[in-house]
Amino acid sequence: MSLTSFSQSISSSPYSLYGIGSVYDSDFGPLPSIGSSGMALPSANFINNLNPASLGFMFQNHFMFDVGGKAISTTYESGSKSEKRNNFQFSHIAFAFPVTKHSGFSVALRPYSSAAFTISNLKLPITDSQEFYYLSAKGTGGLNNLDFSYGYRFGKKLSVGATASLLFGNTEDDRTFVILNSISNIHKKTDYNGVRATLGAQYVIDSTLTVATTIKVPSQINASKVQSVQTVSDEVITTIEAETGSSVDDYYMPLEFGVGISKRFKNNINMTFDYEKSFWDDTKQSELYGDFVNQDRFALGFTYSARKNIRKYRDRIQYSAGANFDTGYLEVDGKRVNNASISVGLSLPIENTFSALNISYSYGQKGRVANDLIKENYHKISLNLSLDGIWFVKRKIE
Repeated sequence: MSLTSFSQSISSSPYSLYGIGSVYDSDFGPLPSIGSSGMALPSANFINNLNPASLGFMFQNHFMFDVGGKAISTTYESGSKSEKRNNFQFSHIAFAFPVTKHSGFSVALRPYSSAAFTISNLKLPITDSQEFYYLSAKGTGGLNNLDFSYGYRFGKKLSVGATASLLFGNTEDDRTFVILNSISNIHKKTDYNGVRATLGAQYVIDSTLTVATTIKVPSQINASKVQSVQTVSDEVITTIEAETGSSVDDYYMPLEFGVGISKRFKNNINMTFDYEKSFWDDTKQSELYGDFVNQDRFALGFTYSARKNIRKYRDRIQYSAGANFDTGYLEVDGKRVNNASISVGLSLPIENTFSALNISYSYGQKGRVANDLIKENYHKISLNLSLDGIWFVKRKIE
């Protein structure tokens, strides 16, 4: 695929042309600063959205709230040109609270994907011909994700959990095809809705080591569309379809399996490592310009806090660093659209609770400049505000 010009609005990448768009990385608390790892971390001082089992380790009477956003500066490069874009994104809003001494519940709303893109003058060959046609396309919209999670702890070591994710939203797609002196305009609005389940577990081996696993169940996202089609030839406009409703191929979410560990060293250094496998090939889906392929994701993170004197503010600051590599689930012209990034961050405590302002910076690259494909170089700053309130505690001093 050769993109002779491209641009984007909030969020997105030219690769959001595929499927339901580019998938967001909406991570809570300090997770963006540790390479989006942390499947084995408990929801003790922040809401861990990577594993519902983490809610089983919530402290009693602690009600948590998390909201975040990010600023991204991206340079898009093809073989013939480059373009720079800046945008700001809402990341998530979530709250969590303990239900019993051994269980917790959370609700979170976040974007799941974005299909915002603009592509101009994409030159494509006509099958079995020496001629070409030109495609221009513009997309908006995306899917939202509403999560309901519950975690329960058995004893002091094992916690299990489940998440029900409601996926809903729509995308709008306008495409113009120019063939010789004929122009065809297609406007399509597609509505999506579906439910997906995630199962998770965490097991505390000892005071310094925790292991975890998650399974995201395959699911079907139902789709329906309304389409209008017009052609213009020799200045004559012909309407072929006018707001015609019809069903379209449903979108399938793959089976995803993940494992993670959390290991603490010398009481002030913690390491997290996650691996996830997504079986996109089993969904038997393909796109006009590419194919869905199995995906591997590796994430590694480190945190450090001095904790010499908890009364000193600087000793309570947590420093973080991480790395992430994702092979991607798209293959275009036989080339994987992979993603690699590194990150650093700070967790600045607020008052004497678990509340903190989490700040992280990430640099990454997505795709490549090959066969006129597009490479994305991005700088991202994430701000997550994690608030902790202690509720339903009787006053001891009047």
